[in-house]
Amino acid sequence: QVHLVESGGGLVQPGGSLRLSCTGSDYYVIGWFRQAPGKERGGVSFIAMSDGSSYYADSVKGRFTISRDNFGNTVYLQMNSLKPEDTAVYYCATEPGLRYVSFDPSDYAYWGRGTQVTVSS
Repeated sequence: QVHLVESGGGLVQPGGSLRLSCTGSDYYVIGWFRQAPGKERGGVSFIAMSDGSSYYADSVKGRFTISRDNFGNTVYLQMNSLKPEDTAVYYCATEPGLRYVSFDPSDYAYWGRGTQVTVSS
């Protein structure tokens, strides 16, 4: 049984920063997705836990950084230079059988409950 827990969301002004955490898994790939009201859930950033390789959606490259805790099973998403369009519920996800990084949410079976990120002045 995989139980993922996200934390770290909140309200921040444009240009601000937040750090999200996801605890509960050390399977091969851990991913962050987000879903804004009225929009489909989309991939944001992913990390391969074996070697720390990281992957980003074009919309967040250069602003977001994903990392892992080498001593545990926690993945972080550092979000800088936040924009109003980053407002969404952010979810972490994993799939024990996955051996490649996928941005498709249908490839992931285990999800956290999500954490709200609101970027507004």
